[in-house]
Amino acid sequence: MAELTTTAQKKHLHEAFCKDVMSMPEGSKIKQCQQCGACSGSCPTGWAMDRGPREVIAAFRAGMIDEILKGNTIWMCTSCYSCTVRCPADIRITDLMYELKRLAIKYDLWPRDAKAPALTKYFIESVQKHGRNHETEMLSKFMATKDWSLGPKFGVMGMKLFAAGRMPLTATDIKGKDEIRKLAEYVDSKEVAVP
Repeated sequence: MAELTTTAQKKHLHEAFCKDVMSMPEGSKIKQCQQCGACSGSCPTGWAMDRGPREVIAAFRAGMIDEILKGNTIWMCTSCYSCTVRCPADIRITDLMYELKRLAIKYDLWPRDAKAPALTKYFIESVQKHGRNHETEMLSKFMATKDWSLGPKFGVMGMKLFAAGRMPLTATDIKGKDEIRKLAEYVDSKEVAVP
């Protein structure tokens, strides 16, 4: 993870993240969090997180973006939406986790030893390149950079998927892939760059 060394960098990053989160549909509801813990208590992967969703919201509101990004919480979110459904303030916690993941990848602020951010990054690259995910390409990049041991573990399954036509070696681009790329570029252009 790139280190945020100055207070000005941390403040700027927090402002950039706040701007993005507040621009999400109902993003301003994060201000209404009562720290009741319903989200953390509902989370099926909360036991494996450095901080529960409740603590992520508290850290976010306190301007501790770097602390959130150093941890594993946003990467452990399974998108089950239990936290969002059970939140008495109707905060879209799962959407917040997605946004924090996206921004962490965009600003290159994720733990280098973590596997989930790398897999997410390769997924996004594949979608931007082809308009859809090309699993073979994504998994090849991931195994080459993060976990060689997956090759033998998933080799048999990969061959079965390939034989069934479910894991092609070459990617097929979808119609409209350029529109997807333009949309992603437009969203990225609306954000504040970190110095």
